[in-house]
Amino acid sequence: MNRTIRRAAVFTLLLVLALLVRATWVQAYQGKALAENENNHRRTVERYAQPLGDIVVAGSAVTGSARTEHGDLAYQRTYTDGALYAPVTGYSSQAYGATLLEGVHSGVLDGTDDRLGDPLEALTGAQQKPGDVLTTIDPAVQKAGYEALGDAKGAAVALDPATGEILGLVSTPSYDPSTISGTDDADAWQKLLDDPDQPLVNRALRQPLPPGSTFKLVVAAAALEEGLYGSVDERTDSPDPYPLPGSTKDLTNENPSAPCEDATIRTALRYSCNNVFGKMAVDLGQDTVRETAERFGFGDDSLDVPVRAHPSVYPAGMDDAQTALSGIGQFSVTATPLQMSMVSAALANDGVLVSPHMVSEVVDSDGDTLESYEDPGERRIVSSSVAEQLRSAMVTVVEDGTGSNARIAGAEVGGKTGTAQHGENNSRTPYAWFTSYAEDPGSGRQVAVAVIVEDSGAERSEVSGNGLAAPVAQRMMAAALAD
Repeated sequence: MNRTIRRAAVFTLLLVLALLVRATWVQAYQGKALAENENNHRRTVERYAQPLGDIVVAGSAVTGSARTEHGDLAYQRTYTDGALYAPVTGYSSQAYGATLLEGVHSGVLDGTDDRLGDPLEALTGAQQKPGDVLTTIDPAVQKAGYEALGDAKGAAVALDPATGEILGLVSTPSYDPSTISGTDDADAWQKLLDDPDQPLVNRALRQPLPPGSTFKLVVAAAALEEGLYGSVDERTDSPDPYPLPGSTKDLTNENPSAPCEDATIRTALRYSCNNVFGKMAVDLGQDTVRETAERFGFGDDSLDVPVRAHPSVYPAGMDDAQTALSGIGQFSVTATPLQMSMVSAALANDGVLVSPHMVSEVVDSDGDTLESYEDPGERRIVSSSVAEQLRSAMVTVVEDGTGSNARIAGAEVGGKTGTAQHGENNSRTPYAWFTSYAEDPGSGRQVAVAVIVEDSGAERSEVSGNGLAAPVAQRMMAAALAD
């Protein structure tokens, strides 16, 4: 009898110990994970228990907070010029979470970041006063791009080549984040999801598409850097049309009367000669072109600005005919406007690419710096000589070529147009591209811009990089130089 009681007591004790171990494990080790789980409503209650910190553009907050009238969420996010800045701020929604800067810096903005306030109070889990996120966005540049794109579906990015600061980041059609910031905005949310133009997609950062002839700058950079040609004014060995290797098809030019046979790189960029850059890519080899593209940023799957950008792609495993098509920015080459602005920015900055970023500082409630982007890092892409030659050729494109709509009186402007095929057998409206840089000779101020217009409603015959995308870039560059 006593033995039975003892065994029962030992078994019961073991059960109690197991329960204690499990409780300790859940509270001590899993508690933080459970508290931070996005499905934990307490986390949402905590986030909106006080006014959020702000996202700031040129010293003025473009976000705010408003007291709610019911429910357990005390405050709700508000936005100033919401549609204008949505590609930068993203949204902070009580029902649908947070994206872009609202998401990346959510801890600072809601006061839960460990770096805020008194470290001793932080250990207790007490919520601190929220901090702010200071952006690099120039409101004049942002507004110029947004208004220039208008009702078109497209995107634009403006960079300061010397600092890497993103001065403008536009994606259209846009949306007002205020319409989905509460808990009862299901209709507005569903309307955004059902919109075939996908306004929630950040086209500037996260929708890589064929870059068309703007990619010819990368191929030209590879040819000069590798010594395939000594200068932009040396004649190339380029039949017109160019017979695609291993194929019965020819690579032709949009303008059959353009002087593209054996054209120099300057002339080939001026007239956007497909035959020259298709053959050039084959002569260089896909590995060499890819290495150059990757130096510019293609293939980088960890490009944070600080929002993670979708990688642009130069494909592998191509045959020679496909390599030729890749040389004119077709086949499976894809790029975001951010990526193509980086190409122009590196050339404008004497061949050095400064890491792009749209946040200058993250600060606490007293204005003390928590994070700084003053030294974003840089790397040399091509030699100073190659960059200088390509800038000269890009100026020719604008002054006496296909990019005339980008001209700015009194400024040096260089660019490259592009028209990329869209759909099977180019059955849909082509994409219009323009990538460029501008410099004010007096102040030395520079800006690099890339624009894509996916669909403007224009007739197919009217779609061109110069006609649709260059005017957008021109307005953004002019705004940046006039600042």
